[in-house]
Formats: sequence, structure tokens, C-alpha cells
Amino acid sequence: MKLRRSVQTIIATGATLAVVVAAAPNPAAAAPSQTTEYTVIAAENVSTATAEAAIRQAGGTVLERNESVGMFRVVAPADGFAAKVNGSPQLAGAARHTLIGRAPEGKPSTVEHEQAVAQAAAAVTSNHNHGPGLDPLDNMLWGLAMVRGEQSRKVEPGTHRVSVGILDTGVQADHPDIAPNFDWRLSRNFAPDVPEVAGPCEVASCLAPVGVDDGGHGTHVAGTIGAAANGLGVSGIAPKIDLVELKGGQDSGFFFLEPTVNALTYAGLVGIDVVNMSFFVDPWLFNCQNNPADSPEAQAEQRAIVVAMSRALRFAHRHGVTLVGALGNDHEDLGAPLPDSTSPDFPVGTSYTRTIDNATCLSMPIEGPNVIGVSAVGPSQKKSDYSTYGTEQVSVAAPGGWFRDGFGTPTFRTNGNEILSTYPKHVLQAEGNVDADGNITPKGLGLAFKDCPAGGGPCGYYKYLQGTSMASPHAAGVAALIVSRFGHLDVFHWGTLTMDPDRVEFILTHTAAEHACPTPPLQTYTDEGRSVEFNALCTGTPQFNGFYGAGIVDAFAAVTLRF
Repeated sequence: MKLRRSVQTIIATGATLAVVVAAAPNPAAAAPSQTTEYTVIAAENVSTATAEAAIRQAGGTVLERNESVGMFRVVAPADGFAAKVNGSPQLAGAARHTLIGRAPEGKPSTVEHEQAVAQAAAAVTSNHNHGPGLDPLDNMLWGLAMVRGEQSRKVEPGTHRVSVGILDTGVQADHPDIAPNFDWRLSRNFAPDVPEVAGPCEVASCLAPVGVDDGGHGTHVAGTIGAAANGLGVSGIAPKIDLVELKGGQDSGFFFLEPTVNALTYAGLVGIDVVNMSFFVDPWLFNCQNNPADSPEAQAEQRAIVVAMSRALRFAHRHGVTLVGALGNDHEDLGAPLPDSTSPDFPVGTSYTRTIDNATCLSMPIEGPNVIGVSAVGPSQKKSDYSTYGTEQVSVAAPGGWFRDGFGTPTFRTNGNEILSTYPKHVLQAEGNVDADGNITPKGLGLAFKDCPAGGGPCGYYKYLQGTSMASPHAAGVAALIVSRFGHLDVFHWGTLTMDPDRVEFILTHTAAEHACPTPPLQTYTDEGRSVEFNALCTGTPQFNGFYGAGIVDAFAAVTLRF
């Protein structure tokens, strides 16, 4: 009962897991223009008080703490502090939180934006002439059909006693396909705006209200998981579950350590059932223990990221959270990683090339503990050219889209090969895909879609994207259906269901549709216009291999499983 009361307090007060601490003067701290915010991690089995004393000794001032994982937000001198942390036996490392005075550009664009912008034959609005029980644009959701979501919802559409956390850039709560399932009570923003980086805050607190997504990515993910089956637009894999915004990403697309860890620990404490993670923790694509190309400070930062994320993932898993993650869009075998020339990606322009040692380098969260890794396939069920793969980390495959699928057919290089899902109207307007009157522009034709209710009311907006970011939510939606179907009452969170995450993963993987490696096993993408470095060797058996893991997720098989 003590745990239940503490969780109710968190919900009622709106507090995050980080306790705000008054920033007392620290004689060792430098002037504001010479300071940096750090995320500092306590060493294993070191108490909060001991860790804070070590931080003060190193010259830092604690601003916030997350005692669940031994993490502290600290302001400290820009020079020398990290080295002192690295030399302290009480501290595991420090990661730069904000470099004061240096503004980044947006995170580099990803494969999710490889699209044909103008396709004259594409419809802009739907005609609402579709089969019973399907939303108007569902006939464009080949991914929903591939995982047999249309059949599964007749058996188990999900329940509002099950919640899925969208750890992403936010979720646009007023989207008419999201609003029926959006959980305002549990949703939180863990990623405040940073004035020194992004300019003046949009609100006085620098913490934007929940229900807003200025990036679009999180809303797209949320729609695939749980868009309502309400006769408008599209429907999700689990159209009757609750969607919880766990904003951990900046509007610019960066996901840093502290907001991500706080979101994961919060998810565990308040009883969220599934968390989708379609990102990697910036600024390092791979976090290496002691890469010789890295400075001692960079090595300490990467060690801190691995320790903190591993603790947060284990904490969430112990508290009943099924963790689902995108494998990545770097077209490489995670068991034999290619050289990394993209890190650090923040501040922009500071990256350099490193050789990656698989034994000592991890990409987080996908290579963290207890994460179900998802690779991406296109409509043909071939591994998408961009999708990362490998028997070391893949668990299952799911529809993620592949713009270049269908070589030799009229569908080659068409947006219909990608994943259509919910998207914020204002973001589409900022991109030039929707005009000020809410109409699809020539630029957005065939890329963005609009659907309006016949009886009046807000219109829904939708966009095609591709990536393992789009594959992971298909698997997360199936996981939510599994909890809905086979979960039991949660004694710590009244009125909700829960299920052992290991059991959820077992059902997800054992009901996935097996898919063997291609013949020959070397999948080439040169016909599709890719360089030879995209070619991928599939290893393993039909039951488990590096492209598909245990197979392509199957919602109908999962909810009709007989024990």
C-alpha cells in the first residue's frame, strides 16, 4: 500500500521523479558563461548523500535528482568537472546536459523523410466508402493488414485499462484520432525547453504543456499504436487502449539522457504497461567504454549514459513495463557495427569517425537490457534497405515502410510503400504541406492527407513516413493487445491491467509469423539505387534470423493464442 500511495501522490501533484533542489552557492563553480549542465550518475550501491557530497567535492551544484536510478542534474564548471567525476569512486560518470551559449541546429534528417512529394494521382481526402468497422483511410494501411490488425480487433481491440507510453517528441492530443484515447491524467513532459539552446521559452516555466507535438514524430508513432476506430482517418493496432505522452525528445529531434531516464522511471512507478522507444539517446550513436578516439571526458560521458539507461530500463521492466524499441536506420548488423562517423551529433558539427568495438560499445536504448528490438520491412516483406538488423539484438520484425520497395513495378519509389499515420496539422503547415486554410498544398499532394467527419467537427491530418521508428509501434500495439487479452488486475494501480513483461515478449515472439532469410541470403539493394554498403547478409534459421528475429508480428495470432 505504501507504493500505491506514493504513486498517487506523483499523479495528483503532477511532480516528475526528479526532486528540485535549491541551487545553493558553490564557491568552486565558475561564472555562468563558463558553466555547463551535466547529468551525473552515482556509482553502484552509492547512497544519494554520498554521491551528492562527491559532486560538491568535484565543484558541482545539484539541481535535481532521480533517486530511483542515482541520477543528478548538476551545474558545474565547463572545464575540469568531468575529469574529477571520472576520478571519483563514488560516481560512475557525467554526461553534458546543456552546453551553455552554443545553439545547435536541428537533428540531422533521417530515412523517415525519403519521399516523393507530388503524386498527381493520389487522393487528398477520403470518400468514406469502405467496409464496416474500418476507418476511411485504413485501406492505405498495408502495415495494419500485414500484422492482421483488422482481424485481431474483432477478438480484442484493446481496453482503456491498458496504457502505452509514447516516449517521443510529444503527442498532439487534439488530433481527432488521438483525442478519444489520450490519457491526460498520466501524460507528462520530461524535456523542458532550454533557453540557452533553443532561444526564449514558449511558456514561462520552459516546460511546454502536455498534448502538444511540435515535431510530429511522436504523434505519428501514437497513431500506429492506438488511433481510435471512430469512423475518421486511420485506426491503430490497438484502437481502444490509452495513449500516454512521455515527452523525452526536444522539438529539434534530440533525445538526451536525463529526460529519457526520468520518463522510463516514471512509467514504471505509475503502472504504464508498454513503452515505445523510437529513438537513440543522443549524442552518441554508440556509447563506448574506452574508445581510443574519444577524450577521457567523452569516455566518461558514454559510460554514464550506458549505466543510467541500463538502470532505468531494468527499473521499468521490474515495475511491469514492456519495453519496445526501434532497431535503427543505419543499415548495419548491430553485432558487427560499421565505423561511426555521426557521433557526437550534438553540438552539431562536432562528430568524428570512430571504429566501433562490438564488445565495449552499445547503442541505447536498443542494446540495453529487456528491450524488444524491432526491424523494419516493406510491403513485399523484404527487409527495408535502411533497417539495422542482426541476430544479436533483433527480436521481431514489423512494417516500417520502404519507399524503394516494388522495384520493377509501378509502386517503386512511391509514398504508398511507407506508413501512413496521424500527424499534427500545424507541423504540416510549417512544412508547407498544408496551407493556412487547412488544405493540402501541391507540395503535400500524395504525402499528406486530410479527413473530415461527415457531420462536422475537426478534421484529421495524416502523413507518410518510413523507418524502424514506424516498425516499433506496430510491435508495441500488438504488445498492448496481449496485455489487454491476457493481463490481470494490477493491485498497485486500481482499475488497470498488468502483465509480466517477459510473458508479453514470449507471446509476441512465439506468435510472430516466421520468415526465412532470402535465397541467396545476401540481400542486395543495388537495383533500388543503393550503394553496396547497404547489402545485408541474413544469418539464422526460419525460426530465428538476423532480418526478422522470431518473425513478423501477428496481432491476430497473438490474441487468439490458446494455452
